[in-house]
Amino acid sequence: MSQQSPNGQTPTPVSGVDDGAHRRLRPRPLVQPPVDPAYASAFGRPDGVSGAFATRDVPVPQVQSAPPPPESLATAFGRQDSSELLQRPPQPTGEPDPDIDPVFWGDKPAGDPWRDPASGAVIGPPAVGEDAPGEPDRKQEPGPQLSVPELIFGRRVKPAALALLTAVALLVGAAGGLVGWLIGRAGNPLTDSTVTLAEVQQGKERPAGSISDIAKRVTPSVVSIEFKGANVAGVGSGVVIEAGGYIVTNDHVVAPAAQDSSAKLSVVFTDGTRAQARVVGRDPKTDIAVVKVEVTNPTVLQFGNSDDLQVGDSVIAIGSPLQLSNTVTEGIVSALHRPVTAAGENGGPQVTYDAIQTDAAINPGNSGGALVDSRGALVGINSSIRTETGGSVGLGFAISGNQARKISQELIRSGQVKHADMNVNVKSVSAETSEGAQVQNVPAGGAAAAAGIQEGDVITKVGGRMVRNAAELVVAVREHEIGQTVQVVLARQGRELKLDVTLKSD
Repeated sequence: MSQQSPNGQTPTPVSGVDDGAHRRLRPRPLVQPPVDPAYASAFGRPDGVSGAFATRDVPVPQVQSAPPPPESLATAFGRQDSSELLQRPPQPTGEPDPDIDPVFWGDKPAGDPWRDPASGAVIGPPAVGEDAPGEPDRKQEPGPQLSVPELIFGRRVKPAALALLTAVALLVGAAGGLVGWLIGRAGNPLTDSTVTLAEVQQGKERPAGSISDIAKRVTPSVVSIEFKGANVAGVGSGVVIEAGGYIVTNDHVVAPAAQDSSAKLSVVFTDGTRAQARVVGRDPKTDIAVVKVEVTNPTVLQFGNSDDLQVGDSVIAIGSPLQLSNTVTEGIVSALHRPVTAAGENGGPQVTYDAIQTDAAINPGNSGGALVDSRGALVGINSSIRTETGGSVGLGFAISGNQARKISQELIRSGQVKHADMNVNVKSVSAETSEGAQVQNVPAGGAAAAAGIQEGDVITKVGGRMVRNAAELVVAVREHEIGQTVQVVLARQGRELKLDVTLKSD
């Protein structure tokens, strides 16, 4: 619809109707769609009710509820017949605390209105403390700590404060130093910094012939012999016996290097000089060998006469025991002409030599080293020890100097050595009245067979030396030269016989 203005002009049509009170009303819809009977039954006004509220005398029909569910669904999802509620109040576990209100109050009002749903709402003052005039105080967080560069160069602290801090630190340090100086000056009453101990003006007297004098003269001529290969390595000792660089040592010291082509022998002198060594000759039967090095002007040790030694004479052993070079030990001659036997190296011939027994400490590594007398002369080549513990127990043995000189000289001259031999096999025997070496076998063509020695004879003496066992027979024969005729005393069927035997080469 439209409305005409007083000036006769027709205004623009507007929706809605003015109800006279100058209020704008929404237009009524011209078409009202039909209402679903189900919605009308559920949500429509009852008959006889035109407004939002019905009078008490108007009956309100009951809304028809949905049909009951099938029995199967009710059994599966329906509520079970039980007087128990879905949420049960907690059961008291003991005597309740009277100062704590229960969660469920029953028919009594709660002490705390905030926990009573039936209490009225009251607007109160702001929830602040009584002494807080405004906003609550906030906890002040500590600021970042300053590093030393920032403190000194960052201008975060006033220069005057830094200067004052430095002055205080210097003052504290000076005070501490002064206190320490005073305490140190007071000192311990048991100490005295002014004391100077007296010193002996003259040094220790070392007369000629003293052990220190002998060691000083002899030690430069004793060397360490090292051998090293792919499968072998070890250290022994040796003695320089000739200015051309010839060194005498034990055969068992150089045997591993001689049998292994990859092994190399080197000699180390007391001043640290190291030289390559070559084997000149070996005598496995007496455990003597000679090697040679190319050096100039070595210190040479002279041989002494080992036959002049007596039991009780002082002797000094020098060598490299347990790889400790230039080691000097001192002792005495414990026994002379002690026959010593040992197994040969790698199945070689048996070692037998006439030994000097000494109680000077000898250990592995001393082998091939020097045994000198009180004059510093070489009287033996240290060779072996007898022990049950593996260490030195005062039973050391050295090859006599005379025998070592004879064998080493022959090795230097020809590279090999031959020994006098009777060519007879014997074993050690002893009886109530005598002891000696009993003949087990007499090979044909030998010196013993030519002299008439028979199997079963017991040899008791060769030349001027008594024979008490098989080893002593060997050393007694080797004291003589090849081709020399010696008298042999033996026992045969209870009789003593004397035969002349012309010794042959072994």
